[in-house]
Amino acid sequence: MFRRVVIWCILISTLVEISFGSKVRHLRWEVEYMFGSPDCVELVVMGINGQFPGPTIRAKAGDTIAVELTNKLHTEGVVIHWHGIRQLGTPWADGTAAISQCAINPGETFLYRFKVDKPGTYLYHGHLGMQRSAGLYGSLIVEVGNGEKEPFHYDGEFNLLLSDWWHQSVQVQEVGLSSKPFRWVGEPQSLLINGRGQYNCSLAAHFSNSSAQQCKFRGNEQCRPVILPVLPNKTYRLRIASSTALASLNLAIGNHKMVVVEADGNYVQPFEVKDIDIYSGDSYSVLFTTNQDPSKNYWISVGVRGREPKTPQALSILNYQPTSASMLPSSPPPITPKWNDYNHSKSFSNKIFALMGSPQPPKTYQRRIILLNTQNTINGFTKWAINNISLTLPTTPYIGSIKFSLKTAFDQKSPPENFPDVYDVMKPPVNPNSTTGSGVYMLDLNTTVDVILQNANALSANVSEIHPWHLHGHDFWVLGYGEGKFSNKDEKKFNLKNPPLRNTAIIFPYGWTALRFVADNPGVWAFHCHIEPHLHMGMGVVFAEGVQHVHGIPNEALACGLTARTFMNDKGN
Repeated sequence: MFRRVVIWCILISTLVEISFGSKVRHLRWEVEYMFGSPDCVELVVMGINGQFPGPTIRAKAGDTIAVELTNKLHTEGVVIHWHGIRQLGTPWADGTAAISQCAINPGETFLYRFKVDKPGTYLYHGHLGMQRSAGLYGSLIVEVGNGEKEPFHYDGEFNLLLSDWWHQSVQVQEVGLSSKPFRWVGEPQSLLINGRGQYNCSLAAHFSNSSAQQCKFRGNEQCRPVILPVLPNKTYRLRIASSTALASLNLAIGNHKMVVVEADGNYVQPFEVKDIDIYSGDSYSVLFTTNQDPSKNYWISVGVRGREPKTPQALSILNYQPTSASMLPSSPPPITPKWNDYNHSKSFSNKIFALMGSPQPPKTYQRRIILLNTQNTINGFTKWAINNISLTLPTTPYIGSIKFSLKTAFDQKSPPENFPDVYDVMKPPVNPNSTTGSGVYMLDLNTTVDVILQNANALSANVSEIHPWHLHGHDFWVLGYGEGKFSNKDEKKFNLKNPPLRNTAIIFPYGWTALRFVADNPGVWAFHCHIEPHLHMGMGVVFAEGVQHVHGIPNEALACGLTARTFMNDKGN
């Protein structure tokens, strides 16, 4: 009888899925360390089902993704964040350790089940410690739903996942960041395109004035360059996402212009560029037309921006068929703009507008939070702080401790919503000392919230860094950018007509960025700098909204810390 009921339920579920044209896409993944040679140097990488990067997920808008994730690591937990997926109704599936769930312990399995509600270019990555730096990432592509069309035409598409790579292990990096004296991770040894790069050699060595050697792969397929085969006189969609741990990047295609049409899963007003800046956590779609000499191949180059580049460009090849892919381009790779040419970067950011007909932001806000980004010290340790508080995550996931009113699980005092008006953002802090904290910004459900990200000088004079900030569980409108310290007079610069919807936004050195979002997704959500070492050093905050409306949290999500016993005994969840 039970077997018949189960079969009947499966049949009903299948009929419902078919009737609405959506599917449940079931995946079984095992996360483990493995040997790999991403840049021709064999090291240990973090892989999924023996793959690095992890498998690409492809789904359609409206589909449900169900990933049965088993932790095959021997001595550490793991979680995976589905970057850009809003997790409407499933906040525990966001994949943030100590925020939305407990870490998945060695040998344990956790089911991530969530709906992908809108098309776009996304990614996934580890969100515990610095596991993204170890290689735990992959692409997530959501196509338009059945019967829907994109607002642009193309004949074919490619997907590029960009990342940076160190030869020093993540464990060594983490210890260095938490040591006294402070040991910085340094610049990456290589940039990777779809997990492939070349260390200590160059595909374009014959164009270089340096002593770079021409790459010879000798059968090492893992680090051979990515080849994009194209036909002449066609239009292609190039999906680009960055899972870098540190580097801001710039991508260009030799002799080809690009038209930007999508940013972070949202359509934008198309605009043409010669190159595109891509910060950690960003994703874009661009269109390009193969209108060049079909007897030649062309470079796709990726170089470092925003930091003095000590890492060579990554190169792949646009292969015009039937020309042989082994024929190297006859011209040198495109030159990456100067690393500190911020006017170039700002010009690109200021060209991004929402496609006509996109949702517009509310005209006014109900709450404004101004977040000052500073570098500080705590008992001699170097940290990053927001409004003078360096984030430390608790042992009990916020979603459980807030749901069950466990007031000892984290700091009950709300973090500051502004910083002293006398603070000079153009100079190092007069008092560099900071403090740690685990407090939460409690947001009233369905309120409109403005966040002003304010950049400042770091500990050293004349140093202010780029910070890409990513919000979980929401998209926000980027209302504008500005120089120096933000004031209420800057509101007149806000774009309320067609600001782009994003989930990741940049703040430029010594500048500010204004964001607006509606707190309409019950749950607890991270908002943080997407540079991996910066988050590790405390550069983030936590937002909570409508947690009392969250129901159906899986047991495994809360079986740790103070929530373990409380949740197991609660029958009303």
